[in-house]
Amino acid sequence: MTAPVQPPAAATFVRERVVRFSDCDPAGIVFYPQYFVMFNALVEDWVTDALGVSYAELIGPRRVGLPTVRLEVDFRAVSRHGDTVRLALQVERLGSKSLTLQVACRGGPDDELRVQLRQVLVTTSLQTHRAVDMPPDLRAGLLRWAGGHAAL
Repeated sequence: MTAPVQPPAAATFVRERVVRFSDCDPAGIVFYPQYFVMFNALVEDWVTDALGVSYAELIGPRRVGLPTVRLEVDFRAVSRHGDTVRLALQVERLGSKSLTLQVACRGGPDDELRVQLRQVLVTTSLQTHRAVDMPPDLRAGLLRWAGGHAAL
């Protein structure tokens, strides 16, 4: 079993996003499940853009899944239709078959924390739906992005 890697805090993937009408409930604030949709899109962009592994190919032809197996969430403040929010992702832990992410949504002129979560993803076979070792190219992309740690 390989020891987990603790990436540097500086390794942060960020995307800005405008809160859309479709994200909101009748009160005009983000309906909480929509944050999970936003955060999933952030993970897809991160894998493809920062790690250099096509998320669509990983899930499609390669049949490797990245399901969430644990999620801890704190909702701190509301986001409203028209707000520009900043979604940020950091890797807390990298194992042989899983990774733990710290994800946050901030917004407004004071960069107020709106939502934060800790998420554990596991690499799985989409044929068997069982955990599998992380594909080498995904692991290499993670290590490159996280600051060039030695291979696990």
